[in-house]
Amino acid sequence: MGEGDKRPDRLRVAVLGCGSVGSQVVRLLTEQAGDLEARVGAPVELVGVAVRRLDAARDVDVPAELLTTDAAGLVSRDDVDVVVEVIGGIEPARSLILSALDHGASVVTANKALLAEDGPTLFEAAEKADRDLYYEAAVAGAIPILRPLRESLAGDKVTRVLGIVNGTTNFILDKMDSSGAGFSEALEEAQELGYAEADPTADVEGFDAAAKAAILASLAFHSRVTAADVYREGISEVTAADVASAREMDSVVKLLAICELRDERVAARVHPAMIPRSHPLASVREAYNAVFVESEAAGQLMFYGPGAGGSPTASAVLGDLVTVARNRLADTRGAGESAYADRAVLPMGETRTRYHVALDVDDRSGVLAAVATAFAEQDVSIQTVRQEGRGADAQLVVVSHAATDAALSATVEHLRAMDIVREVTSVMRVEGGDE
Repeated sequence: MGEGDKRPDRLRVAVLGCGSVGSQVVRLLTEQAGDLEARVGAPVELVGVAVRRLDAARDVDVPAELLTTDAAGLVSRDDVDVVVEVIGGIEPARSLILSALDHGASVVTANKALLAEDGPTLFEAAEKADRDLYYEAAVAGAIPILRPLRESLAGDKVTRVLGIVNGTTNFILDKMDSSGAGFSEALEEAQELGYAEADPTADVEGFDAAAKAAILASLAFHSRVTAADVYREGISEVTAADVASAREMDSVVKLLAICELRDERVAARVHPAMIPRSHPLASVREAYNAVFVESEAAGQLMFYGPGAGGSPTASAVLGDLVTVARNRLADTRGAGESAYADRAVLPMGETRTRYHVALDVDDRSGVLAAVATAFAEQDVSIQTVRQEGRGADAQLVVVSHAATDAALSATVEHLRAMDIVREVTSVMRVEGGDE
């Protein structure tokens, strides 16, 4: 705390947003007031809730005197100790968080998009204000993953973070695997059940997962990584045939967020990939999330649970709130941004991965040799190859050994140009298995 500050006799909390997450934060603050006081060491008092419309229907009853449409006025109050931001988006969330910090409040946020786009601005403001900025709820809902990366593994060297961090896409791919449905059919079911928005673009095209990957990579590798640094592919092009082909390999298709160290550079990417059914992430079903962490000393760790939803996300918010409140009472602050390593971001073309490629080919002698030559010319070796069907239905399925993504992509383009290849019907990366 700055000079002249005094230890508060209670922690006064303002909440920005009262939607699915905000309403549950308000509910927990109210219902668990006694427990929170015991855990924090002082009463925790809700002093205001900023909303867009005062008369909107809500999942929780909020006393009328706490509701306000003046969010800017609420965060600038001198008596607010902690601001909880759960409105999402870039603006006005960024301005409100910066104002809260400037007026002496610590901040708890669930805003993955803002952190992935402009996290350094927020971290620098928190540092300048000598206040906390906590954001566990921004990635994987209730799953405690950011705190272990920031604190529990602070004495270790994390080398890889591999995760399913979007429940909508996992639900869709799981349905495609279990029922044989196509993408559109599975998406429609996800929308009917409330797992997907009416406009599912942010989820199915990988934007949501890319924002989370940027946050994970930044924490894991102590470097600034933005969403723009993350290579991104969604699942809208994944077909029932792709999923069936994965099944033939005893694998499943998942949308993965992959963050890893390669030659002391950070590689961060989001894309669908085939992983063996024996891999722990393969068993993550429906809308659940899971993050697999590899480090030099601890080895392999897995974090699993509900990755979204009002109550799970509110649980993570309240966990941060307790920590921030304790820090205010102790006249201290937690760990801020750790970007000391300042590692460069590895371009996707230099990232090493494996490809699964399915080809419709002419059924005549020399085809397999020509295909093998196409791989060899890019210095890509083949792990397995199998032929399905004969005559007009002949198809080759090739799985490569690890190579740079640029070399693998160039191989696919070469194959598309070959006379003997009628069509490249499927291209998908392969992760998580032995080569």
